[in-house]
Amino acid sequence: MSFTEKLNNAVERNNSLVCIGLDPDPKHMPENISVSDFNRAIVDATSDLVCAYKPNLAFYEALGEAGQEALRETLKHIPEDIPVIADAKRNDIGNTAAAYARAIFDNLGFDAMTVNPYLGFDSVEPFTSYQDRGIFILCRTSNPGAADFQDLRCRYGRDYLPLYQIVALKAAEWNTHGNIGLVVGATYPGELGIIRKSHPDMLFLVPGIGAQGGDVAQSVHQGVNAQGRGMVINSSRQVLYASLGKDFDTAARNAAATLRDEINQHRPTLPA
Repeated sequence: MSFTEKLNNAVERNNSLVCIGLDPDPKHMPENISVSDFNRAIVDATSDLVCAYKPNLAFYEALGEAGQEALRETLKHIPEDIPVIADAKRNDIGNTAAAYARAIFDNLGFDAMTVNPYLGFDSVEPFTSYQDRGIFILCRTSNPGAADFQDLRCRYGRDYLPLYQIVALKAAEWNTHGNIGLVVGATYPGELGIIRKSHPDMLFLVPGIGAQGGDVAQSVHQGVNAQGRGMVINSSRQVLYASLGKDFDTAARNAAATLRDEINQHRPTLPA
């Protein structure tokens, strides 16, 4: 089953556009619990409320070998019918990009991953060649410094466009297998709307809700497609650290359910 099919099934089954970022930081976790056990409890508490999970690999790499083992244990525990996105932001020249793709898709078994497009098409193609996997290209990221480069106006044909719009256009051009989506931050709802208008059918991975301050209502209104879908809306810290006590998993479930319901409140009601 392809990433897109698995994602659509999870969206339908759980009536959810919520993705939980599994980004464990021991400094913020309850005491005397391992990363594996923490993630396992979060997954058990929320798997009927989400459309995907998204581990950021940096949090596991920072913990050394124990972190790598925790990542593998986490991936084993996530139900097979829920897609898992590697927030890796990898890329390099072609042969190195191919090695990154093997590491993420073949070795770890992720369903999708984030990719940096800065090196151009030949560096992206090794990832897109995995036609059953999803690729999310960094387009308009959620961080405050995004504008340093992404807002620069560059020549594109006869026009001058912000770089993030050119990235979206190139991603659409490269999307010959239908497995490319875009990372577009909830912290920039205006840009989110501009990209959706230009690319009505592309899938968006939307970080920035919760701790980064992205607004749910604006993001949904600007980002959903004509079917009221087309978005994977990520929240990490808001869910993971809803409580630092023994009830952390119950608190995480409540936070995820609240976010799902808030998102659904703003999705369009389609005719039966």
